[in-house]
Amino acid sequence: MKISRRNFVKTAAIAGSGLLINHSFSNEAIAYPKSKNIIAVSTWETTIKSTEKAYELLKQNKTSLDAIEYGIRVAEDDPENTTVGYGGAPDEDGIVTLDASIMDWKSNAGSVAAVENIKNVISLARLVMEKTKHVMLAGDGAKKFALENGMKEENLLTEKSKQNYLEWKSKNINQNRIDHDTIGMLAIDSNGNMSGGVSTSGLAYKIHGRVGDSPIIGAALFVDNEIGGAVATGLGELVMRTCGAFLIVEKMREGYSPEQACKIATERIRKLLKKNETTQVGYIALRKDGKIGTYSLSPNFTYCVASNNKNESYKSKFLIK
Repeated sequence: MKISRRNFVKTAAIAGSGLLINHSFSNEAIAYPKSKNIIAVSTWETTIKSTEKAYELLKQNKTSLDAIEYGIRVAEDDPENTTVGYGGAPDEDGIVTLDASIMDWKSNAGSVAAVENIKNVISLARLVMEKTKHVMLAGDGAKKFALENGMKEENLLTEKSKQNYLEWKSKNINQNRIDHDTIGMLAIDSNGNMSGGVSTSGLAYKIHGRVGDSPIIGAALFVDNEIGGAVATGLGELVMRTCGAFLIVEKMREGYSPEQACKIATERIRKLLKKNETTQVGYIALRKDGKIGTYSLSPNFTYCVASNNKNESYKSKFLIK
């Protein structure tokens, strides 16, 4: 078989870089079969009630989109979860602002950013997706849209979050609190269709108006129904700078396993860290065939999986020892 000089040089360059091994460079995506099981996965063991709710809906043959919305709403309604919805930690001005995104198996997406006084922003993101021609609404415009669509305005600052904030402010701590329990969730329904969603109150005591990765499609969330999906949690600035969720899905498209894809995305982030910098980013990937992979930058990232009539939490592998 003859090979042109141009193609020979191209192939040699790829092989020399070590990228050719075990991977196809066809323009066609690898064809993954549908998952044999319904599945719901989420970031952090504290959201195990969210996967429970999502799985309950999946067993009733509800869509993965419904499972995502109502599963995440459980976390948003929980005042003990200080990084999502009601009870979420406020910004440096004492104001709770929320971000969220949602994406379905048809590549439809909706998101909201810097929303005040609207608790279930995952539902608001879905409204943006289904009732507008836009992908994202922010700030007062998002709130106005929520109220026009029957959502209620309410105070999201609980007494616990308020006291934590006042303690932080009294100590004049010139830094954000380092915990990032953003909920990211992926689900596969009985038709083999995948959806995903993310909801958060963002970095505690952030500058007012700061928006992280959670409402950014391709950063904290991406779903491709032919390949799979990915969600992120952790320091959003790092996830945005590496387009983490999109990167993971594209690596799965190239043939990498979900775990390998998550590790590659995590390694990209590690390269951005300053010397001795400590922070956390965690990824979950769910492939079309139901295979799950995770990886995190630092220890203690946990995740939940509901499938085969079980709902359990697990610890993720991590890079920095």
